[in-house]
Amino acid sequence: SSGINAEWPLRPGAQILTENVSETDRQIQETKKSLDETKLISKQHQESFEKLVDKSIIEEVSEDEAIGDEIDSFPQLTLQMADEVEKAMYGGPQLETLVEGFNITLARKDIQTLKDMTWLNDEVINFYFNLLMDRSKKCAPTIHIFNTFFYPRLLKVGHQGLARWTRKVDLFAVDLIMIPIHLGMHWCLAAIDMRAKTITYYDSLLGDNHQCTNALRDYIAAEHQAKKKSPLDIKNWKLTIEKDIPEQLNGCDCGVFTCKYAEYVSQDKTFDFTQADMPYFRRRMIWEMVNKTLL
Repeated sequence: SSGINAEWPLRPGAQILTENVSETDRQIQETKKSLDETKLISKQHQESFEKLVDKSIIEEVSEDEAIGDEIDSFPQLTLQMADEVEKAMYGGPQLETLVEGFNITLARKDIQTLKDMTWLNDEVINFYFNLLMDRSKKCAPTIHIFNTFFYPRLLKVGHQGLARWTRKVDLFAVDLIMIPIHLGMHWCLAAIDMRAKTITYYDSLLGDNHQCTNALRDYIAAEHQAKKKSPLDIKNWKLTIEKDIPEQLNGCDCGVFTCKYAEYVSQDKTFDFTQADMPYFRRRMIWEMVNKTLL
């Protein structure tokens, strides 16, 4: 034994060199063949991939077009719109008038009730509900709204004390009647659907208020008797305290929930918002009211 580790390379001799050259040539030929096969496979994969991409683009465009046909519940506020919101909130004195309409004047102090964690006041609620009614003049369903003072007066004086409120309107000629309900420290919505003959109560804290639905049923019956000179077949009407609705999880967003319930009901839309959307809705409502335009 020479004591040399056979695993270590030996100094190349003639025979070893020839064998290595032949082996190298064979490896080169196999590598060329492998490269040719790889190019062919790559070309096939490329063609298949391009077809998939083309198909994907077509499908995405079709999906985008389909989505475009639907009403966007959460249109994004642009930077310019966000700037308008900031100016409305903090751009001057609290008593400065920012917008007038529907016999309502909104000052900055009113708009500031739309700050996060703040209760909405009557002026904001009434202005927003009027925007909903104004929009319904351009698209179905047609709606009529009563302001925040209607329900307390209904409980106090009944239909007779509210006769002048409908001198110029036929409630039985509209699709929906919506009433913001103020319970002292809490806002809710009552909606009378004249098409479906239903009176529905929406409370973001999921409370019950059968007094409200019963009072509105009696009001509609009395209004029919006064205007149509005939009794209303009230037994066919359905009164509901709705429970399957987005729920409020704090103590200050009831007014925004009430406005958004009304906005969705006014378009026969399914509720698709949650408590997490309230900060967005507050900013959006500021822009909508200052511009007297619903997004």
